Amino acid sequence: MPLSHVALWPFLHIADATGRAITGAGMTRVALLGTRYTMEQDFYRGRLTEQFSINCLIPEADERAKINQIIFEELCLGQFTEASRAYYAQVIARLAEQGAQGVIFGCTEIGLLVPEERSVLPVFDTAAIHAEDAVAFMLS
Repeated sequence: MPLSHVALWPFLHIADATGRAITGAGMTRVALLGTRYTMEQDFYRGRLTEQFSINCLIPEADERAKINQIIFEELCLGQFTEASRAYYAQVIARLAEQGAQGVIFGCTEIGLLVPEERSVLPVFDTAAIHAEDAVAFMLS
């Protein structure tokens, strides 16, 4: 059973905040980057599809493996190389060619590697979106 069903306090799901940001931008088809789990499982993809009718494009299997490797073997260790930055940009560009209107950064470190100005697509940084959603909730 999902935590949101048993929580005794309001539950602000990161995918819901992200979904509102994406639909607010008028988009329905976005790329999703993150750890292999984030890209392959339904935590984001399923929720965005079911709750917001957003179609998530994910990289090919070999690209997902490389993205995951970069996250854990470089980014988590504070290493941000130009080669990895270029690789992420290449994957984002390919997903844009497949029709992605924006890209979800579903891992906190990706935004440190690829600033929005280096992306050919508008960026939805889930950590920032979730934090803004929490602040808005607390102030309402």
